[in-house]
Amino acid sequence: MKNLFDLTGRYALVTGASSGIGRQFAKALAEQGANVAVAARRMERLETLKTEIQAMGVKCLPVRCDVSNEQSILDCVETVKAEFGRIDILVNNAGIDIFNDLFTYTTEMWDKTMDTNIKGMFIMSREVGKLMREQMSGRIINTASIGGRFASEGNIAYYASKGAVINFTRGLAADMAPYNVTVNAIAPGVFDTELTHESLSSPLGQGSLARLPLKRFGKDGDMDGILIYFASDASAYCTGQTIYIDGGLTMLL
Repeated sequence: MKNLFDLTGRYALVTGASSGIGRQFAKALAEQGANVAVAARRMERLETLKTEIQAMGVKCLPVRCDVSNEQSILDCVETVKAEFGRIDILVNNAGIDIFNDLFTYTTEMWDKTMDTNIKGMFIMSREVGKLMREQMSGRIINTASIGGRFASEGNIAYYASKGAVINFTRGLAADMAPYNVTVNAIAPGVFDTELTHESLSSPLGQGSLARLPLKRFGKDGDMDGILIYFASDASAYCTGQTIYIDGGLTMLL
């Protein structure tokens, strides 16, 4: 029987790959045989990741990219195209959040969040989408969030941007369907990463742990299965969907 999850010989581009979820996504794709271009602002971290990925027997291309800058995105896509010749899988993972009170939340903070979390995703998808249209095949996977479904105080631009990612995924899926390109989103819940570990160790973080039906935070590897599903032939008839990987949190909302 054919292994529907095998990615051998395919070429992927992962943004926000220097740490956290993006780094894990890049490694998961490589473990299934994909060659991976890893994009982020911190090249020194990408070089370290390159060593780990190449040890798996596949190619890895580190590319500096600031997704809040259109020219940086254009340069990134051109670099990957020149090296790989094609892009079969795009993982739009780069993102930021800026916590602040509404009345001191500046327009600059709002713009920075939107430029990174949704505008950059649009530009990257448009440019890689051009290649996928020529190929008449492809997979685009966006990182959304449970914050796209509910909101709380102090992070208004993040919640707005992640809500936009979910509907952007639907719209992009419709636009790319004629070219045999599927578009889906993964919405993480509360994950224990380099960026969140300190806050999750606080009393407030431990309080949120008590609400989780599975009684633990997400960890490395918990999203690998859905990532590979969306990236592979196994999901050939699935598009425009957002899957929540959240320990059951959203079922309580």
